[in-house]
Amino acid sequence: MKTNKRTPLRSASKPGGAQKRPETPVDRSNPAPRGRSARNSREETAEAEEVVEAPKPRRRAALPATGRASRGNIARNGKAVVEAKPERLQKILAQAGVGSRREMEEWISAGKVTVNGVVATIGQSVVPTDKVKIGGRLINIRFTGSTRPPRVLMYHKPEGEIVSRDDPDGRPSVFAALPRMRGGRWINVGRLDFNTSGLLIFTTSGDLANKLMHPSSELVREYAVRVLGELTLDAQQQLLHGVELEDGRANFGTLHDGGGEGVNHWYRVTIFEGRNREVRRMFEAVGCTVSRLIRVRYGPFVLPPQLKRGMVRELKEPEIKMLLRGLESSAVTPRKGPVST
Repeated sequence: MKTNKRTPLRSASKPGGAQKRPETPVDRSNPAPRGRSARNSREETAEAEEVVEAPKPRRRAALPATGRASRGNIARNGKAVVEAKPERLQKILAQAGVGSRREMEEWISAGKVTVNGVVATIGQSVVPTDKVKIGGRLINIRFTGSTRPPRVLMYHKPEGEIVSRDDPDGRPSVFAALPRMRGGRWINVGRLDFNTSGLLIFTTSGDLANKLMHPSSELVREYAVRVLGELTLDAQQQLLHGVELEDGRANFGTLHDGGGEGVNHWYRVTIFEGRNREVRRMFEAVGCTVSRLIRVRYGPFVLPPQLKRGMVRELKEPEIKMLLRGLESSAVTPRKGPVST
């Protein structure tokens, strides 16, 4: 008699048949997702095992060390620099704006300068890779082949300032009004007396300052002079042909009447030297007193009307290059005979 009761469990195998195990063992710890076949699961597992390593980002090749003292013949952009010829130490220091060549020679003689840790000597030559120090401070030396021109500025000096960094009396200095800079210093081209105003030139190159001041350049200096008293025609001729001073004979290149009223009269004069208080002493030699003295021109530099007293104007790079070309070509205006009007 058959019963309609269902057995709670059914046999997984057919009667009389043996169950075959799969050839590939099944990983029961990672069962296949529902709704997908075992074949698809095995293919995805195989793909996951084949991990393709992502390409690493390319790194830029490191450039050589760019420190000035350690890079040797390698420039800051990593390229080899053109080897410069050795040059005299005092010339290189002057080009770096440390001071004039004469000052550098004095410092070298005093043992204040070292090259690669050794006390320097007069006439010693250096190359760009040498370490030059003054008083233990490393100097950024420059060679003639450098494309960067020196800095040049014009300053309208007022009366009551001294052209010196050190003054025992503590008077105001012209250097206090100049722009500050690192790795060098301003060098004055010539001087003006404490009571004289007008045009002063400063540069960072001692070599350029030496060219502008050297007597062989014969650069004209023009002054506006206010004289107390009458300057006779005879006195004018004496000033043009020469008067005797304590340090030798001196004369004006030109002398022009600038007008005036009363006892004060203006004149425009030019000289080709830079002796101490030369203009004042020349007028005193003919019995006249200078009540005001203004320098309005120095060689190719002319005092701009808009440059007020105590103000600075720095030359732009094209102006400096034009100045250097003019000095290199030795375009010196020949000295003319004395002129009076």
